[in-house]
Amino acid sequence: MQIHLLKSKIHRAQVTGSSLDYEGSLTIAEDLMEKVGLLHYERILCSNLANGARFETYAIKGERGSDAIELNGAVAHLGKIGDRLTIMAFAEVEGAKAKKWKPRVIVLGKQNRIINEQGI
Repeated sequence: MQIHLLKSKIHRAQVTGSSLDYEGSLTIAEDLMEKVGLLHYERILCSNLANGARFETYAIKGERGSDAIELNGAVAHLGKIGDRLTIMAFAEVEGAKAKKWKPRVIVLGKQNRIINEQGI
């Protein structure tokens, strides 16, 4: 049996930019993506802590070290610069492995700097 579990999570990511004219997605600084194991074009679920909006899109790599979190395309309507997001990705895990499963989680503080890490 496969169980759908949290794989990656970036908690309290602050939106640094947005572009309505982009095709869609969420730009995330490449080093933050690597830290939690997110892949370029991976499907993600996001929740906006400021307004309660939830949306599904895909991650694209932003410049390494830029701390970028940018709303692109239609999702730019669901937040503004300064809003805090929770960004999540999930994986299907075999039932036997699920009991010991640990997601890779980072919590961000000011300027999207990592202040806490779990499972990394």
